[in-house]
Order: sequence, then C-alpha cells, then structure tokens
Amino acid sequence: MSYCGAAVTDDHTAVRYCGYMNEHDILERVHAHFDAAKAELAELVAIPSVSADSFDQSTLERSAHWIADQAKELGLEAEVIQLHTAAGLVGRPAVLATRPPQPGKPTVLLYSHHDVQPQGPEEKWETQPFVATEKGDRLYGRGAADDKAGVVLHLEAIRAADAGVGIVMFIEGEEEVGSPTFEDFLHTYQEKLKADVIVVADSNNWAVGTPSLTTSLRGVVSLRVKLSVLDHALHSGAYSGPVLDAVTLASRLIATLHDDAGDVAVAGLRSYDNADVDYPEEQFRIDAGVLEGVQLTGTGSLASRLWTKPTISVIGMDVTPVQVASNTLLPAVTFTLSLRVAPGQDSREAGEILAAYLKEHAPFGAHVETEITEAGPGYEAVGDTPVTAIAHDALRSAFKAEPVNIGIGGSIPFISVLHELFPEADILVTGVEDPDTRAHSENESLHLGDWQKAIGAEALLLSKLSE
Repeated sequence: MSYCGAAVTDDHTAVRYCGYMNEHDILERVHAHFDAAKAELAELVAIPSVSADSFDQSTLERSAHWIADQAKELGLEAEVIQLHTAAGLVGRPAVLATRPPQPGKPTVLLYSHHDVQPQGPEEKWETQPFVATEKGDRLYGRGAADDKAGVVLHLEAIRAADAGVGIVMFIEGEEEVGSPTFEDFLHTYQEKLKADVIVVADSNNWAVGTPSLTTSLRGVVSLRVKLSVLDHALHSGAYSGPVLDAVTLASRLIATLHDDAGDVAVAGLRSYDNADVDYPEEQFRIDAGVLEGVQLTGTGSLASRLWTKPTISVIGMDVTPVQVASNTLLPAVTFTLSLRVAPGQDSREAGEILAAYLKEHAPFGAHVETEITEAGPGYEAVGDTPVTAIAHDALRSAFKAEPVNIGIGGSIPFISVLHELFPEADILVTGVEDPDTRAHSENESLHLGDWQKAIGAEALLLSKLSE
C-alpha cells in the first residue's frame, strides 16, 4: 500500500516523499522483531572485539563475519575486508555489504563500527562485560551501545523498511584505535561507497526520549610537550632556591592556559556561544558526576562550553611516582595536552597556535619542545536540507517527540573525511547513546526503548528516501 507525506525545512520549503507502506506498518515490523533484535545484539556483544593491539585480534574477524552473515541473510552482497595499505599498515577486518538501488532511487551509506574499547577493571562492572544483561529498561555490556547497537540498528532498519533505495553498509573494525586505515579504505573502495545520503550511527541523543541529529563536532589535537630546565637531576637540598624543578615550572605554564573564569586563555583559538538547546546545570552535574561544592568553569551557555568552545586538558604527565620519590630536582618533564577545537577551525592550525603559546610563555626561560601527535578535524553540517528535514520527520514519527540538533564535545574526525570525499552527499549523524550510557567506561549500557525507536526512525528514513 503506497503513501505520501511531507517534511518542512527551516526555510519553510516543503519536501514531498512517497513510499509503499504506512509508518504504522513499518514501526509494527520493528516492534514485532525487537526481541529477536535484542538476541542478535547479545550475540554480537558476546564477541569481545577489542581493537587495541594488546588484545586478541581474532575476535574482530569473528564479529566481522557475524555481521557479514547477517547482511547476506537480508539479501545484501557482503564481504569481510582486511585492507593492506601502500604504507604497510594492515587494517582491522571491516564489513562492506551492498545492494543496488531500484531505478531512480538514491543510495544510502550506513556506517557504524564493530570494535570496542577494553573492558577496564572487571570488578567495577555490575554485570559481566561481554554478557549482554537486561536490567530494567537498559541492556548492559561492552559495546551494547558503542557501537554494536548501531550495527544491529542498521540491520534491523533494512529488515523493517519497505524501500527501493540502494544500501551500502560499511562497518569499520578500528574506530576505537583512531581509524588508521580509514582514509585508505575510502579511497580504495570509493566507487562502492559512493552514496547520496550517509548515515553515521555513532553519536548521542540529547536525552532519553529526545531524538537528535548531531550537526557539529569539535576537532581534537594531542600535543606532546617537553619542558627542560637542567641538563641533569640535582639534590633538592643543595640546589633548590635559585632553580625550580621541571614539574613546578610545567605546572606554572599549564596554569596560564585558562583565565580566572576557566575559559581558555590562548589567543587565536576560535570560540563562540551557539547552541539550540539548554543544558540545565543541575542535570549536567548529575550526568558528569561533579562532586558537591565544585564550581563549574567557563562562561557562556553550558551547551556551548561543551560543543563550540575550545578546551585544553592535561591527559598525561611523566613524573616520579610517589612510592619511589626522592629529594631530587627533576631536570625535565614530558606531558600531553588534549586540545578540543571549536568547529570551523583547522585542528592542525589550532595545535600550532597552542605550541607557539607554550614556547612564548615558558616560565623563567625554561626550554619547551612540542610535537603534534594527532590532529583530527571537527565538523559543521552545511545547514538544513531536504534530507535533514526528512530525517527530522522520521525521528519525530518514531519517537513521538520533537527532535533537536545538537553538537558533540568529542570528535569523530572521519566524518570530515567523508564530507571531503563525498561532498555531494548529505551526512546524517545519528545515535543510540544517551547521558547514562557510559560509553568507554564500566557499566556501559543501552536504553532499549530508545533503541527500538531509533531502529524505527532509520527504517522510516530509508522508506521516505525512496522518493
């Protein structure tokens, strides 16, 4: 049975679409198969596909083949690919599954990743990390949300949708280790990956029950810094006073990176206050686990502080452990800064600005050496389009709630790579996570109600994109 509908963009342009089933039927399909979907997700979670080098890499082959088999059952042509690059890198197993579009229909690229983070200390888990465990309205387990829920979401949406769109399903196996062969993979399989719409299911919803499209991402820079003041270590009793140790000098330098309000004080780093939603301070404190009495830092809206303003954090420092400390002035110290770059600013340029600042503000003439070890680009959506209007309409119908556009303080650098390689494609960044998910941490979990709605939304999107 055919149907037609319309979505409206922000500039009040009407977008008309038609399909072959009504929305109720598609959502009923999702509901009817949801118990089976949970069982599929549990099977995938049970495969401990940690992509970090120190873990058993054969688990990635198992999870990739599991996904390929599922895709074949849905009628897609699927293969597991382990790319060997010209630079000598060997990629983790990825899945590429395709079906051609019906005449005149668009092609949709569905992205997610099947690798996961290490489990961390098992004693901090309330369930077994690689046993999907349902408790209340949530499913617990490593990868239950990030991003095996995204993998099964794509499979279930394809199953439920009545759509003649072409499908390219690209399931990466190395996202959690920085996607080292991602660009090589895109260039090698560019023709197979070409699509009119790209759906990246690896982000968040604003809150449980509130669907979201992610329209901005901060860039990321890792800057390794070495501060030196002496050519060898000294006895602190004999020489302290005329010279300060390297750790103290590094601390003084790091302290200059923020002003008294906690805003980044490095001139030249882009910063702007722009957010479509309000993030109440009380809710942020709960979500972030801020201790009682600790004041929040920075100025402007909380959402902008998280999404569109730069941040600088110390994420590592090589100093003498307390248990082996001695009365010694350390001659040098190395530390790593993580710089989050506001969307729209080139990440490497921002890293160079920070490096120049550190050298210029080195206290007491200390020697400072820097190295940019990572520079991942941020992302800004091009604005409202007919495709985003249809996506909002699909989310609205599935969640029975008004969707919102959000930013993400973290970085997904490959989205900019996708945009550069496929500039004509509309990119939709969706997600299954929420503020309680705890991705990368112990007790990672997925809200099952929202997951079912997200599957329904993607199935509706595929159907609506048929026209």
